[in-house]
Amino acid sequence: MSVKNIVFTLTLMVIGAIHSAFAQSEEGISITVTVPVQSTEGKVIFGLHNESTFMKAPLAGQVSQIVDGKAIVTFEGVTPGTYAVMCFHDRNNDDQMNFQANGMPLEDYGVSNNNMSMGPPTWADAKFEVTKENLELEIRM
Repeated sequence: MSVKNIVFTLTLMVIGAIHSAFAQSEEGISITVTVPVQSTEGKVIFGLHNESTFMKAPLAGQVSQIVDGKAIVTFEGVTPGTYAVMCFHDRNNDDQMNFQANGMPLEDYGVSNNNMSMGPPTWADAKFEVTKENLELEIRM
């Protein structure tokens, strides 16, 4: 995947985080995601994806400020199924992932299941199942 594709994907994540139109249901499952963050600068932007939206605009997006070394969000009203969560630390509050000229990220990012092999994240490595119980995930960046 090219740097342009990664930038495009992360930009869509931000747009989805800001303009989330995810259906909420009182009977749905909640997914609480915690990300330990060493810096207090900026915020963390999260996207909830299914297989068809992975590395594209998310089903739902949220933004969290960093409090006591953590960024925490909860996606409410999630129906059972297979999902992945992607996030990045927007250190400079410009609502986009920033990269060096050679394509290496300047800001930390992570995905569910914490499998950070070389190259962009994959659906197979990031997916998890939502069944009948609320979930708590921790993503390392």
